[in-house]
Amino acid sequence: MGSYIIKRIIISVPLLFIISFLTFVLINLSPLDPNEVVLQAQGVPQITDELLEQTKEELGMNKPFILRYFAWFIATLQFDFGNSYINGKPVWSLVGPAFLNTLKLTLVSSVVIIFMSILLGVICALKEGKLIDKSVRGISFFLTSMPSYWLASIIIWYVSVKLDLLPTSGMDSYKSYVLPVVVITISYAGIYFRNIRTSMLNNLNQDYVLYGRASGLSEIKITRHILRNSLQVAVSIFGMAIPIILSSTVVIENVFAWPGLGSLSVNAILSRDFPIIQAYVLIIAAFFVLFNTISDIINAAMNPKVRNDL
Repeated sequence: MGSYIIKRIIISVPLLFIISFLTFVLINLSPLDPNEVVLQAQGVPQITDELLEQTKEELGMNKPFILRYFAWFIATLQFDFGNSYINGKPVWSLVGPAFLNTLKLTLVSSVVIIFMSILLGVICALKEGKLIDKSVRGISFFLTSMPSYWLASIIIWYVSVKLDLLPTSGMDSYKSYVLPVVVITISYAGIYFRNIRTSMLNNLNQDYVLYGRASGLSEIKITRHILRNSLQVAVSIFGMAIPIILSSTVVIENVFAWPGLGSLSVNAILSRDFPIIQAYVLIIAAFFVLFNTISDIINAAMNPKVRNDL
């Protein structure tokens, strides 16, 4: 098992390196001149060639591309993403707090999504073809087909405006989590529970279930074994749920005025603040690689056959 973990980590390192390079390249392919963006943010009334050259030297843009990349890459390993083009503050001082706020929302939402997915998946699998199974699948299909911003707007209007029960924005207390978590859960639980249901149904037709019932095992014990085997398939799905939710909170954060990474990235894109955009893309990509590696390791721990495939 130890050798498998080492191999997975070794594979992840060059992948992160490639992602960082592509992130740096894509930002530098922008038709906008970063030096001009900085001068415009500083409110310079007239941008001259002399000012552009001076700014280029201050930002290190006069150095060769490959040297700039390696200098940036080494700095990012120390969580130094440079300074914002707009306000001159260190990028991590802006990204760090926003990232923690988004991570809090993501973790709470992920726990609720996993719990609801397992619960609904088990119920629908055990009641296959019955009214409750058809009703849950129909309602989930209807809800997940709704755009998240539209669903969030409807919930805000009814719960916060009409009933005046919960806050519409910010993260002042635990109540601020309720509406964003509800919207995120509705958007994703309806997708993940179907995977649990499918896996449960596949295991229900296995020989060990028939032998267990013939041996007189209770339905609770049999269901427990089925669920454990079904979750092996779902580990990869749930393992990737956190980075997927983390990267998709942009709309939710802007609707609920959540001071997170999504809101910060949208503002950075609108203001062309390239260092913040680079940090956002790299952090999201790193989370995808990290949780993909973690889910593979958990799968290997649960199923020894996976270890031999690497």
